[in-house]
Amino acid sequence: MLVALLAAALAATALAGCSSTGGKRAEDRAKRLAANGSAVNTPHWTFAMVTHSGAGDTFWDIVQSGAKQAAAKDNIKFLYSNSDQGDQQAQLVQAAIDQHVDGLIVTLAKPDAMKSAVARAEKAGIPVITVNSGAEQSQQFGALTHIGQDEKVAGNAVGDELNRRGRKHALCILHEQGNVGLEARCDGAKETFHGRLDKLYVDGTNMPDVQSAVEAKLQSDHSVDSVVTLGAPFAATAAKAKQQAGSGAEIDTFDLNAQVAASLKDGTIGFAVDQQPYLQGYEAIDLLWLYRYNNDTLGGGQPVLTGPQIVTKDDADKLLAYAKRGTR
Repeated sequence: MLVALLAAALAATALAGCSSTGGKRAEDRAKRLAANGSAVNTPHWTFAMVTHSGAGDTFWDIVQSGAKQAAAKDNIKFLYSNSDQGDQQAQLVQAAIDQHVDGLIVTLAKPDAMKSAVARAEKAGIPVITVNSGAEQSQQFGALTHIGQDEKVAGNAVGDELNRRGRKHALCILHEQGNVGLEARCDGAKETFHGRLDKLYVDGTNMPDVQSAVEAKLQSDHSVDSVVTLGAPFAATAAKAKQQAGSGAEIDTFDLNAQVAASLKDGTIGFAVDQQPYLQGYEAIDLLWLYRYNNDTLGGGQPVLTGPQIVTKDDADKLLAYAKRGTR
């Protein structure tokens, strides 16, 4: 069994590696696992993931891709549900508890709404891991560990990159009010950016509204030389707004998908901050499995970081192939 586990770990490493040959081998192996069964002989546990994702957010498709591949390897039935409304997300957690799942993965974008739900899961004996949002609340709420990037640190990295590029006035687009992670990104960027940074709140569930709001701001203030979106789907919309406004601002973004990778390559986007969502999903399943199997935990009370990584045009060719298959 240990041999099988080692092989699975090596496959996961290869999947994220730079070698196209190694990545192909890992991808082929993942397909065989999905078709033929898991790499382990532990019980067939059920793990649920409940996130704050809104409709159409491709970031969470990548998280799910990682979770599903790890679940196939670990003999896990994987359940996924989501709502961008905190109270509804908490109800989905309760639904998972009622199904007596063996492990739970949640996001804490709106921690106040989620605190009681997480407590009920733990009272029911269900181990909880938090991912993506809520690093500061994760340990306080009793989760085993948190997997993701430190949003303030990621914001700091953006501020530093804007300085390096000589930017003077940045616009930070917040697409979900009340999301503590998004606020931390903007605040972190403002902390290290030597220029001026303004926040613009938009309705992320309405892309025409996002475009018109960004366009109006760029038309009214020609000093804005950088627009920072906080999710990959919003970068393309900001680019359209820039074009319609006749602005020379650079479009930069948090998170990566195939469209962002292509836009990095053609120069439509200046840089992106990759927090490796595939890794967040994959590691969350793996760490829950390790806890159920061997009472293992990682992090020692600190988050297990998957980012930030600043990626630019120089990285685009390598990342584009991975982004197209849904793993970056």
